[in-house]
Amino acid sequence: KKLSEKKREVSFKFLQNLKKDNIIEYHLGIANVEEIDQLNILEATKLSMKRAVDKFNMENAYLLIDGNFSLNYKSYREQSVIKGDGKSLSIAAASIIAKVYRDRFMIKLSKKFSNYAWDRNFGYGTKAHFEGLKKFGVTSHHRKGFKPIHKILSS
Repeated sequence: KKLSEKKREVSFKFLQNLKKDNIIEYHLGIANVEEIDQLNILEATKLSMKRAVDKFNMENAYLLIDGNFSLNYKSYREQSVIKGDGKSLSIAAASIIAKVYRDRFMIKLSKKFSNYAWDRNFGYGTKAHFEGLKKFGVTSHHRKGFKPIHKILSS
């Protein structure tokens, strides 16, 4: 079951408190828009996962991956779990952390670029977002390889 934005925020604050109390540890790995365009969304996701894993500074780790792909990273053992956020508390927590970070980033972008409704669509192509694109053009935060953006740039 998908969590609402409000429930994600509450869960995130709980996870932050657990981190502050040294009960859990988590790190973010991020791929920028250029990397996403260059690699594709799946490979950029893998890159960001590897970056997060590296921040733990662990020689041995067991990676649980939400999805049906492998990282094949270093000598780490791993397991892919389809729909893992519904089957694993660790994956669910990672999903919440990633989504809250992304939502907050989109809200920041929306303050700088108010014409794109990023605070309401969180990066998903909504009618209001596409209207902003048509009227105000493409920003450096848009993925040039994303078909609708590519179409706008090509015309």
